[in-house]
Amino acid sequence: MTTDALGGRGVGKRRGRRQGARPQGWGGAREDGAGLAEDGAGDAGLAAAGETEDDPSGGRRRSGTRQPRRTVAERLESGDLSLEDAAEKARETLLRILTAAPKSRAELEQSLARKGYPEAVVAPVLDRFDEVGLVDDAAYADMLVRTRHAERGLSRRALAMELRRRGIDEETAADALEQVDGDDEHEAALALARKHVARTRGLDRDVRVRRAVGALGRKGYAPGVSFGVVRDALSEEGADDADDYPGGFD
Repeated sequence: MTTDALGGRGVGKRRGRRQGARPQGWGGAREDGAGLAEDGAGDAGLAAAGETEDDPSGGRRRSGTRQPRRTVAERLESGDLSLEDAAEKARETLLRILTAAPKSRAELEQSLARKGYPEAVVAPVLDRFDEVGLVDDAAYADMLVRTRHAERGLSRRALAMELRRRGIDEETAADALEQVDGDDEHEAALALARKHVARTRGLDRDVRVRRAVGALGRKGYAPGVSFGVVRDALSEEGADDADDYPGGFD
């Protein structure tokens, strides 16, 4: 018998063993074990594909998706949360916010509203925080004006806009802005002008003026003030023809 014949017979035996190991019912009716396995795989495939399946409530829901989390107001309405528990949760939330950074009362109200707290819960809690000094819009406004002016050189106009954006009322804002008078504002503007002029040393004079004035404008300074302090900064530096810009572009 030749080697080819032996090889052929060997291949035939191997094929026979593989065919014999194949479970009965493949390609035809499914047997119990195989059928259950295939059914399970099919269900998993449906879930992976996002197919819907029957919901116990009688509707249809998407497999593998989470139900939206209910707000505090919804839990109160359904009776799952008491008013006392909601107030306690609001207190804890406010303390976490204030630990991170001081806020105005209006900002705290907005934060709790975004988290789904109803006004009936929020107002009494904030009233209590007012009483014990944890929320103090006057002190907050004073701090904001003092730090923003000293650290960023913001003008009174820019400071007033920021206070308004943070929900500080007009009277409280006016009291806080008294910390910055005209001399303070001029000194802050001149300091900014010196800084921006120094950064552009070596560039064309017109470019230097435009950049410095633009930077001051973004801090809330009026054009007349901006051109004046930029001219002074250039004069201190000894720049030629600094007086060509008395209050605007030629």
